Amino acid sequence: MSGDLKQLQHKLGIQFADKPLLKQAFTHASYVNEHRFSQHHDNERLEFLGDAVLELTVSEFLYNRFPGRPEGELTKLRAAIVCEPSLVKFAEVLNFGAYVLLGKGEELTGGRSRPALLADVFESFVGALYLDQGLEAVRGFLDRYVFPQVAWDGKLQMSDFKTELQELTQHHNLGVLEYRIVEERGPAHEREFVSEVYMGERSLGRGTGRSKKEAEQQAAAAALETLKL
Repeated sequence: MSGDLKQLQHKLGIQFADKPLLKQAFTHASYVNEHRFSQHHDNERLEFLGDAVLELTVSEFLYNRFPGRPEGELTKLRAAIVCEPSLVKFAEVLNFGAYVLLGKGEELTGGRSRPALLADVFESFVGALYLDQGLEAVRGFLDRYVFPQVAWDGKLQMSDFKTELQELTQHHNLGVLEYRIVEERGPAHEREFVSEVYMGERSLGRGTGRSKKEAEQQAAAAALETLKL
């Protein structure tokens, strides 16, 4: 059962002029598939737009926040903020999963807490907010609910796990790392990849993500935990 979007707007301090647009941001394709004769639209197009809006607004924030940083460092910082684990964290803090309209099958299989779904919903909300109120509203939303969650003490704390793992293995001369995509699952519009990172024939960790790069990042994070034991 999805939550009340009126309650969400009150909690965020944001009132949408276009209420159906907000509802669309929280409507999963599985819900639309089970209500084919209704006027519901899923959030995939809004997710596409929100992804681009996030890239722009986060880039703008970093450009202004770190005037001395070179392009390469800014790119890494942006990637750490807009990657799936970060978007999932932001969505979880705001309890976005509680407001999603899901099909019965997706609900029964735990879709409401699935990382890829939460990241998508966060992006679709940003896309809807942009259409409803423009970039300034998106900037305000990020300033209030996203950027304060990022620790800025000279570098971003949301780690690039692959780089961290590479540096660790090189420092201790542990061997050569190899990432393998071991599984692809889900429909084309919600593809998930499973990656494992190996050192020789030893698997150090496994991770999943909606892109191969994201799956590799999660595998690297698991490997770091393995090597700490």
